Formats: sequence, structure tokens, C-alpha cells
Amino acid sequence: MFFISDAHAEAEQSGGGTEMLIMIGIFFAIMYFMIIRPQQKRQKESKSLMESLSKGDEVVTSGGMMGKIKGVSDDVVRIELAENVVIKVQKSAIGSVLPKGTLNQD
Repeated sequence: MFFISDAHAEAEQSGGGTEMLIMIGIFFAIMYFMIIRPQQKRQKESKSLMESLSKGDEVVTSGGMMGKIKGVSDDVVRIELAENVVIKVQKSAIGSVLPKGTLNQD
């Protein structure tokens, strides 16, 4: 009788399959809200920035160069760094758009 009751008690405790599934579900929920969702938000913001670029915007490139946009095509932006100095960069190289008049404060 003694061994049978121990085996019966072990059988009742081994029902942890649902607990394991709940833990895995919680783990994936945490991963979604901590990693995946913020990354998707940054990608959406970056895409909207690239689409909103227009002539006359003052921008900073990812390399740190500041200038005014002189022209925008599909993937290339022409930026005037100084008088008669125009460079071409990819849209993805634009780091941020500056408020109007920032470059004139030199």
C-alpha cells in the first residue's frame, strides 16, 4: 500500500504540461512587447520619414553632415552642404529632419 500511494501522488503532480504551455505563452508575449513591437514601430517611423522628405528640408545624414535638400528622387536625395556644394546620398542615409532655420544659425 505504501508504494501505491507514492505512485499515485507522482501521477497527480506530473500534470505540468498546461503550466509549461502557459509559461511558453507568457515568454512569447514578453518577447513580442519588448523586442518585436518596438522594432516594427521604429521601422514604420523610418519609412514615414523617408516618404516625407521634400525639397527645402534641412537634414542630418547618418554620417553627421548637415544640409538642405535640393532634390528628391526615388532612392537618392541631393543635399546642398554649402554654397555650390551638392552631394547625392541614399534616402536611407538620412538620420533626421531638422527644424526650419537650424542651419542659418551659424
